[in-house]
Amino acid sequence: MGAVYFYHLTQKPLEATLPMLLEKSLAAGWRVVVRGTDGARLGRLDEALWLGPEEGFLPHGRSGGPHDAHQPILLSTDHTNRNAASCVMAVDGAELEADEVKALERACILFDGNDPAAVEAARGQWRTLTGAGVSAQYWSEESGRWQKKAEA
Repeated sequence: MGAVYFYHLTQKPLEATLPMLLEKSLAAGWRVVVRGTDGARLGRLDEALWLGPEEGFLPHGRSGGPHDAHQPILLSTDHTNRNAASCVMAVDGAELEADEVKALERACILFDGNDPAAVEAARGQWRTLTGAGVSAQYWSEESGRWQKKAEA
């Protein structure tokens, strides 16, 4: 049974936090789907991943291409797991379903702590997912480093 980890971004933007989590996921042997709600935003994340440091290159692609099944990291706006991912990282308010999380190794919800609507949406997802029996952890970087603040 999978677990969902909530990442409350307050010190660093998504563009800085996402690569760190993707690196850890690949090191664990997982394929990843980064699920967003806006194709243009995923395009900017795609570009940021391509322009990252050469020694930390993260192999990835955008959903909808002929090689989706082979991508270690797939950026997508839909709920299809085209690359047989073990981990889904939801960004910008993308939704996760309890049954989906339970079938994964891990799910992550990354949300902007400086956006009250994003914080409220994440709280709603916490309530929904934990209410459905999904194991969850809440991580915050408010102290300048990541700390687990809650677990359910």
